[in-house]
Amino acid sequence: MSATTASCDVALVAGEASGDLLAARLLAGLKRRWPTWRAAGIGGPRMQAQGFEAWWPSDKLAVRGYVEVLRHYREIVAIRRQLRDRLLAAPPRLFVGVDAPDFNLDLEGDLRAAGVKTVHFVAPAVWAWRPERIEKIRRHVDHVLCIFPFEAALFHAHGVAATYVGHPLASLIPLVPDRAAARQALRLPPESEVVALLPGSRRAEVAHLLPRFLQAARLMSRRRPELRFVLPAVPALQPRIVQEVVEADLQSKVQVIQGESHTVLAACDVTLIASGTATLEAALFKRPMVIAYHMNWFSWKLHQRKRLQPWVGLPNILAQEFLVPELLQEAATPEALADATLAWLADDASTRDRVRRLQDRFAALHQTLALDTPRLATDAIAKVLA
Repeated sequence: MSATTASCDVALVAGEASGDLLAARLLAGLKRRWPTWRAAGIGGPRMQAQGFEAWWPSDKLAVRGYVEVLRHYREIVAIRRQLRDRLLAAPPRLFVGVDAPDFNLDLEGDLRAAGVKTVHFVAPAVWAWRPERIEKIRRHVDHVLCIFPFEAALFHAHGVAATYVGHPLASLIPLVPDRAAARQALRLPPESEVVALLPGSRRAEVAHLLPRFLQAARLMSRRRPELRFVLPAVPALQPRIVQEVVEADLQSKVQVIQGESHTVLAACDVTLIASGTATLEAALFKRPMVIAYHMNWFSWKLHQRKRLQPWVGLPNILAQEFLVPELLQEAATPEALADATLAWLADDASTRDRVRRLQDRFAALHQTLALDTPRLATDAIAKVLA
C-alpha cells in the first residue's frame, strides 16, 4: 500500500470470496446511483472489476476459527489500524463493512465516532450465535442491510435500523439452472453422475476438510466407479489442492478447476460442501448436499458454547429443520461423508421423491430471496446519508 493517504467517497471492507461477490453487487448499485464516487478499501477481484481500489486483498481476512485467527491476529490488527488511520485522516462519505464482523464492527465504531456514516451489509448471525453482538451493532452501525427476511424485525426490536434487501446471489443464479450447458462447459458427459467437492475457500478450511473429502471420494469411487468428481478451487489455493489430489492418487477421478464454483454447482447431481455461504449457493442451484465442517478442537469447543440453534448450514437454518445432512467435527469421517452423499444418488422411488421435495423447498426459498438488492440497498444508504 502506498504511504500517501488517498481519499475516497465510499470505503468498503469485504473478506474472502463470498464477501467479494456480495460487495461487487453492491458496488454496481452504488455506481449507478452515484457514478462519480470513488470506492476503496479491502476487496477482491470482483470488486476491482467494478472500479474498486483494493488497498489490501480480501483474502487477508479469510480466516475462521479462534485458533486460526490468533495465528494471524497481529497482521489483521495491523491492517485494521492502518486502514482506520487512513480513513480518519481523509474521511469518506460512507463506510460499508461487508460481513467480516470481527474485523468490521470495531472499525465501524471508530469511524462512526468520528462522524462517518456506517452501514453493515450482511447482518452478523446474532440469531444463531453470539447474541451479545447486537448491542455492539447498535452502538457502532447506523444501518444494517439484511439478506434474510426475518432479520430486519429482530434488529428493529433492539433499536437497530435495518432493511431487508434480499440476497444478491438469488438474483445472479437462475431459478432453473442449465445443467446441460454447465456440463458442456466443464466437458463432462451429459449422462454421468457428478459429485461436486467444495471444501471451502479459506486455507484453514481446506486444510481440515480437503483430506476428508478426498478420502470420501475414494470410498464413493470404489462403490460407484462411474462417478465423476469436480472440485472448484480458489485460484490462490489451486496449486495446493492439485498437489493433494495427486498425492491421494485421485487425479484420474477428481477434476480440479480454477474457480467456476457456480458452473460446478449447476453441473453436479449432489455436492459435498463446507458449511458457509456456499451451502446457500448450492440451495439456489437446487442441488442436494451434505454439509460438513471440521476445525481446530479448541475453536470447535468455544464455537459450540455460543451456538443458539441446532443447525449450522444456511439451508437448514432458513428452513428451521434438517433438510440436508450436517456432519460436523468428529462426525465428519470419510465413511460418513461418503454414505450420506451416495444416499442422495440411490436409484429408487423414495430417493427420487426426496430429491424432488428438496428442490421444491429450495425453489420457494429462491423466490423469497430474489429481490433487487442493489436498488434496495442504495435506497437505504441514501436515507442514511440524508
